[in-house]
Amino acid sequence: MRRLTATALALGLVLLAPGKARAGEIIVDFFAAPGTGFADPTPVVPVGGNPGLTLGQQRIFVFLQAASIWTEVLKPKVDVYVAAQFASLGPNVLGSAGARTIWADFPGAEIPNTWYFVALANQLAGEDLDPTGYHILANFSSDFAFYLGFDNNDPPGTADLLPVVLHELGHGLGFANAVTEATGARPLGLGDVYSEYTLDVSTFKGWNEMTDAERAASAVNTRHVSWSGINVNRAVPKVLDRGEPIMTVSSPAGLGPYAVGTASFGTALTSSGVSGQLALGLDPADAAGPSTGDACSPLTNAPQVAGNIALVDRGTCPFTVKVKNAQNAGAIAVVVADNVLSEPPSGLGGADPTITIPSVRVSLTTGNALKAALASGPVSVSL
Repeated sequence: MRRLTATALALGLVLLAPGKARAGEIIVDFFAAPGTGFADPTPVVPVGGNPGLTLGQQRIFVFLQAASIWTEVLKPKVDVYVAAQFASLGPNVLGSAGARTIWADFPGAEIPNTWYFVALANQLAGEDLDPTGYHILANFSSDFAFYLGFDNNDPPGTADLLPVVLHELGHGLGFANAVTEATGARPLGLGDVYSEYTLDVSTFKGWNEMTDAERAASAVNTRHVSWSGINVNRAVPKVLDRGEPIMTVSSPAGLGPYAVGTASFGTALTSSGVSGQLALGLDPADAAGPSTGDACSPLTNAPQVAGNIALVDRGTCPFTVKVKNAQNAGAIAVVVADNVLSEPPSGLGGADPTITIPSVRVSLTTGNALKAALASGPVSVSL
């Protein structure tokens, strides 16, 4: 057997909730300096099914809820131990989790000379291959205002912690590769089981078949890298729509098509689409939003927006607020331009049943191109 170890958790922390449990659970141990993180004594009111009476208690209950959900879905044969803590992670980082060790050529491994994250390796081996340490290390941000309920009802200005924890624990459980994606390099030159099923549809090569240079290129081959597992491929017709959401530009010539991220609220995009002229959505620079294009306040140029597709900027207020302000001004759809470099554009999160128009997100680069074109004349697009 072969093993590689990740950096251990920082020392000097207080273990709040240790202890073994019955086999077949995902078990979280909570680390915190006194008065911080999971030990924060700030009084709070129970919210969204979370019964905690302090901020620290509610954070603990969120992690226990996430662990319970993953346990029910995966039904592990061997306990999975998670070490979790809150810390300052810098801007734009909500949290992270990853495997402490990876293993290859252990009893029960399905593919030889291939890395497996320890939680998955344990299930295949039927035993804890590394009983002296944690399987997953999890760090979550102390810099964000998190909603700590279980009901997916996070108010504006907060991030819903439960889905963030579920997502990050998934990485630690094995939904991730062991590749250094900037270079394509692999630990000791071995592939990993996640990469075994990662397919680049431009080359029709799996990541474990590629050279380091090919993997590095594939890692930034936007929207052309897919999962090729048998069960997922079988389920595709039931769970996925064909095609990718895009925005086309009918005038002026030479622009687009552009990739877009779709919204979790409002009217969904359809094959027939919605077409119209772009119009900048303008609003006051005030306490709701510091720029005149963020649509965080009611729009001041409603006559220009009415009947058109509003172009507004990401930032400060929730996406639902921006789109609702544009809808109130008469927009037939909304395009939100990102304020950071990111390709492809992510979706628009949030919920507001009163929003009845479609909306999408475009990248910062696309937003700048559209604004430059608008400065020279009309721009007609279709979503």
